Amino acid sequence: MKVFKFGGASTKDAAGVRNVAAVLKSCQEPDLLVVISAMGKMTNALEVVVRDHFDDKTDSEAAMASVYEYHFSILDQLFENRSHPIFKEIATMFDDMKRFLRTTKSKNHSFVYDQVVSYGELLSSTIVSIFLRENDISNTWLDVRDCIVTDSEYRDAKVDWDTTHTNIAATVSQKGITITQGFLGAEHKNSFTTTLGREGSDYTAAIFAYCLDADSVTIWKDVPGVLNADPRYFTETQLLEHISYREAIELAFYGASVIHPKTLQPLQRKEIPLYVRSFENPTATGTCVGKGVTLRPKIPCYILKKNQVLLSLSSLDFSFMMEDNIGDVFKWLHQYRMKVELIQNSAISFSVCVDNRFDRLEQLLTKLRSTFAVKWNEGVTLYTVRHASPTEIKTLMKGKEVLLKQESRETVQLIVKE
Repeated sequence: MKVFKFGGASTKDAAGVRNVAAVLKSCQEPDLLVVISAMGKMTNALEVVVRDHFDDKTDSEAAMASVYEYHFSILDQLFENRSHPIFKEIATMFDDMKRFLRTTKSKNHSFVYDQVVSYGELLSSTIVSIFLRENDISNTWLDVRDCIVTDSEYRDAKVDWDTTHTNIAATVSQKGITITQGFLGAEHKNSFTTTLGREGSDYTAAIFAYCLDADSVTIWKDVPGVLNADPRYFTETQLLEHISYREAIELAFYGASVIHPKTLQPLQRKEIPLYVRSFENPTATGTCVGKGVTLRPKIPCYILKKNQVLLSLSSLDFSFMMEDNIGDVFKWLHQYRMKVELIQNSAISFSVCVDNRFDRLEQLLTKLRSTFAVKWNEGVTLYTVRHASPTEIKTLMKGKEVLLKQESRETVQLIVKE
């Protein structure tokens, strides 16, 4: 059995859904588990619904209407007329979402977020599954929440691997094609929907592959494979034909956008190869992540993360920054859900670059100021470069204000103000 994952770019419109069917037909894999993400930018659109729910109920209804119209526009192009049962099924899902927002009394933003944003995957996977059946690709639709069990850390849930493994073994057929959702799980106590973190659909594919002892995982994207840099920010990018598990984990850890950081570890444990291929050119080989050479070709790899925050802390009484001080800092970083990207310390100062992904910087700063002298820069860019020469690093730094530089044998990190 193999696992395929199709992201939002592959199903962003009716032509994309038709292309998914074409890719499945061309691959001729009889036994597949297919993970489907929300269509296009629907996760972003549903985030607006959640935001407006807490800020302004009228705006929330308008945001919901936009999401509704987007999906029904795609349905109108995929199915002949609105008498098809899919229209009623999708409308019912929207009614359920509206009912939840109308009746919930929860003030927990993360809880409400997961219950609402999860509809992106539920809608897309339902549409894709039924369209495939209409086009002679028999399949079974599976609610991933019946399989993947997590804790209650909404928006960044941790997987209960033992229970999940048992559920998948009991639920998923090794024969035929199964369509399911990425990004989602259900918490163990009350079965409320949880999410695995943004871009978590790749991780979902790896979870199923591990539990099913799959032959491989293929992530279908709108790029030829894993490139040595993001083409949105760098020119003359090159395809990486082969990456070792270890190197890929390093790249993902530092923020390479093609592969989710959590995806690779379960695959490495069972030596399940991961392929990143183009749904626009499905006959091309793309990139293989697996055993073997570290990197082919051996060229510098550039990773860029924008809109980071650089915090610089020192003690108020000019004492040294010791383990107890730094321990408090990490406790608060965890408490306010900051993703740490880089740390650097000296005898009297401690610097940390964080991703303020849950918009809790002001709360963190208030806490830090009670103990430390605090300076910070918002909107900085973090560059991470692997396998680059000093000349290539110098070229990258040209014209940029470097706030912090950190270097190890294979990796250079730069925090810059551009």
